[in-house]
This record gives sequence, C-alpha cells and structure tokens, in this order.
Amino acid sequence: MQNLQQQVLRTDVSGMPLEWINYQDAVRLITLDQVTYSLGSTVFRIRGGIRAITGQRSIISVNAILATQGKHPHSHLFKNGYIPPLSNQSLFRRDQFLCLYCGKRFPRHLLSRDHVKPLSQKGADRWNNVVSACKRCNNHKADYTPEQAGMQLLAIPFTPTHAEYVYLQGRRILADQMDFLLAHFPRNSVLRKRVEDRKSLLGE
Repeated sequence: MQNLQQQVLRTDVSGMPLEWINYQDAVRLITLDQVTYSLGSTVFRIRGGIRAITGQRSIISVNAILATQGKHPHSHLFKNGYIPPLSNQSLFRRDQFLCLYCGKRFPRHLLSRDHVKPLSQKGADRWNNVVSACKRCNNHKADYTPEQAGMQLLAIPFTPTHAEYVYLQGRRILADQMDFLLAHFPRNSVLRKRVEDRKSLLGE
C-alpha cells in the first residue's frame, strides 16, 4: 500500500532543491508537462482515467525527486547571505532534538528556544544566537549568557543554507532524497556531519 504522506522533493531545472510537495502537486506538475526530469526511486503509482482509444487505465509514476522547468526567481539569494525563516520545529531539527546544555534528547513539546545571548541583553532572535534547550535548562539559565549562568554550550549555533533548510523541513526523507540534499550542503557543513554521524550510528 502506498504511503500518500510521503513527500516528493522538487528542484529547479539546475537541480537546486526548492521545496517538498505532496503527491497531488507532483501529479499536477507531471500532467502539465512541467517536469524536466526525475530522479530516485518511484514513490507513487497513481491510476488515472481510462483512455477512450485503448480502453486502458493510465498510470502516472512519481519519483522521489522531480526537477521542474525554470529557475527559482530568488536563486541568487541562496548562495549569498540567504537567511531562512526561523521556527522552533526547524531549530529543534537542526539541533537533533537535543538540549545543547545537558546533552539529552527530548520530544518536541519538552524543548524550547533559548537565546544564547538573552534578548534582555540585546541578543538577537536569529539562527546564530538560538539553540534548542530543555525547559529545565532554559529556566535555570534564565536571562543570563551561558558563561554568566555557569553552563556549557555543547555546540555553536549556525544559520542553515537553503539546501539545509529544505532538509530541515522534510518528513521521512528517503535515502535517495537525503543523498541528493547532502550533495548540496556546504563541504564544511556542521549539519552534514551531524546527519552522516547519525546515519553511521544507525548503520544506514
């Protein structure tokens, strides 16, 4: 049985990752002849209408990665100083649902956004100043910096690139989609190392 919740990765014609789409949007792009090429495994086989001439039912195959016509209108921003929108879900995924003070893993509802340099001390609500923290550690740190609170920050926060942000938005990312996205991560990407370390730990 097909998992209709599986996401398809859409790219522009140059292969730049753009967004995740559902199977309905993927089928629409295919039927409108907007797909230039496709990559990866077949994730859906969607049955269409019956052709009047042949009497056979059409079947549309949807691959894991679809390259669509044209380039993203703001593609230049993805290479030079692009800052993706900040959300708790993306932040927690960046930090692998770990509290970056005690080092323990927590479910989403037990994590919070901590400002390394607190807002009360003119810290910014930006990627490079926020980390995931369990509510206990966040309450203990209060309106202090880690140094002032006597706490150790386990990793330096960073701003994800556009390709990394697309990864952070994904759900149940398939192996071929993950490999494709990793190829677009910067060579010195912290997130790449985290993903590869996790894959190695899981024996993938």
